Amino acid sequence: MSSVFEPTTLGPVRLRNKIIKAATFEGRTPDALVTDDLIDYHRAPAAGGVAMTTVAYCAVTPGGRTDRHQIWMRPDAVPGLQRLTDAVHAEGAAVSAQIGHAGPVANAASNRAPALSPTRLLSPLSMRMTHRPDAADLRDIVRAHADAAGFAESAGFDAVEIHCGHNYLASSFLSPLLNHRRDEYGGSLVNRARLAREITRAVRDRVGDRLAVTVKLGMEDGISLGLQIDESLQVARWIQDDGAADALELTAGSSLLNPMYLFRGDAPRKSFAKAFPPPMGWAMRLAGPFLREYPYREAFLLDMARQFRHELTMPLILLGGITTTETMDLAMDEGFEYVAMARALLRQPDLINRLQAERTTRSLCTHCNECMPTIYSRTHCILAADTAQAR
Repeated sequence: MSSVFEPTTLGPVRLRNKIIKAATFEGRTPDALVTDDLIDYHRAPAAGGVAMTTVAYCAVTPGGRTDRHQIWMRPDAVPGLQRLTDAVHAEGAAVSAQIGHAGPVANAASNRAPALSPTRLLSPLSMRMTHRPDAADLRDIVRAHADAAGFAESAGFDAVEIHCGHNYLASSFLSPLLNHRRDEYGGSLVNRARLAREITRAVRDRVGDRLAVTVKLGMEDGISLGLQIDESLQVARWIQDDGAADALELTAGSSLLNPMYLFRGDAPRKSFAKAFPPPMGWAMRLAGPFLREYPYREAFLLDMARQFRHELTMPLILLGGITTTETMDLAMDEGFEYVAMARALLRQPDLINRLQAERTTRSLCTHCNECMPTIYSRTHCILAADTAQAR
């Protein structure tokens, strides 16, 4: 059995081990540009032993952000991103940029730009109707992803991760619940998958074999009539056959309709309510169906991910409830090439170094998910002892 701590490669990128810090909103870019705070956020897990950290979220257009404070990829963003990649590289780690368009998850009121969705709907985030892009608009969005990858390359990133999960734009097109179109981007699964595949090919064409390209793909939305695993498996086969991606990171859930399906553990409704002004804050207190609670267990996405491992030959990244060396060993034994972690590293950025030094080390993350509401201000673990991480 291969060790998760052995060096490996991801496409053209050499990694010191097989552990990736997954993309999670940082909430540290108030002016939509890199800050020293954001650099410190990614420097910490890089110094703490991860092979690669993922910067999230790098929108491909201003309207593709979930709110106007997030980075969007443009020339003005490149110098700050270069400082960030230099800092991560100095710690011996690689760095990836998660690029994408938030689609119906974008807050139109904050962005002062219409949110997009395959079919018009009332956004629960902005309480405004979304805009239905036509084929020309979608071609522009595909180009914007390629341009974003180009900016990432200019800024010194080693990889880009294309966001095709959580009912962001590409994922919303995959959803039979959200996509009622009758053109070449709707109806059959091959049409609903067209946008995700066009984006992935355009990104690969732009960066060639100079950067690794990964795709974050939802295995299922976790909602009735949404994307189910059988259709997602077929999309994954097409992505594999297209040959434009170096790996798939397997995720689940819908940021629009069922976010806790990805996170598992406690649903911090009161803390979410405090993070929003009325009337959204009041709605969050009553958001039982939206913030459903799922019990936490180690490797909680493994059962679904196994089906992809059995069907595919391309490299896969296992995400979800990975906090111990035993779980990492299990992932390697099951044939996954990499593992991705998020909340546990927020609690202890140096957890990988600790695990490598002593395999019986246990994560201090309690899966309370109180970190989730902090993404609207400054993402941190509220239990972290290090005041630099939790101030």
